[in-house]
Amino acid sequence: SECRWDGQFLLNCSFTKISTIPEDISQTAVTVDLSYNNIKTFVCSDGRNEEWMLKHLNLSNNLISELTLTTCTNLRILETLNLNGNAIHTLTLDMPTTAHGSKKYSIADRLLPALKVFSVERNNLNTVPRGLGLLQSLQTIHMSSNAIQQIDLKDFQNCSQLKDIDLRNNKITKIHPDAFRDLNKLQVVLDLRENALTIPLPQILVSLNFFQLEVYLSKNAW
Repeated sequence: SECRWDGQFLLNCSFTKISTIPEDISQTAVTVDLSYNNIKTFVCSDGRNEEWMLKHLNLSNNLISELTLTTCTNLRILETLNLNGNAIHTLTLDMPTTAHGSKKYSIADRLLPALKVFSVERNNLNTVPRGLGLLQSLQTIHMSSNAIQQIDLKDFQNCSQLKDIDLRNNKITKIHPDAFRDLNKLQVVLDLRENALTIPLPQILVSLNFFQLEVYLSKNAW
């Protein structure tokens, strides 16, 4: 009852002290702001399997600690997802492996196909979430102010549309030489400031497109 609905596109529930997501959110809503509340869990699908018109979802500054996005098959036109300022230590995007060693991609193929901006700043992540490559339209990923310790070869695998990566203020000590090699559209910013890097990164930097890319490496341990 404290949420503000414009009757058409915008639902604003910020600073309403709610602990659960309202069940009666209109499926015609384009922007939903649930920031600065006491929400602990977020489940995409409500069981009705009806597609939502939602394009922008703000869940920042809540109490979410674990999140699974593999059920988000009803948010096919969602473009921005803001999870900043939560307590997320587990973020699942990848599909589970079957007993035969293969992965079930029937659902994964429909995982947030329009998502362009994904922000999980100021959380408790210690690794880059596995399965970012399943977000086929992802252009911007912000993961600053977490506890990420290293960047592995497959962390950004298949992220062919990525243009902007913010990894500032983590605990990164190691980056695989080819971690960013196939990101041909990375042309805005690669921010690695305020980490724990101790040696220069020539192999990584040579593989990047310097003519279009800004790389920030200040305030590391070297």
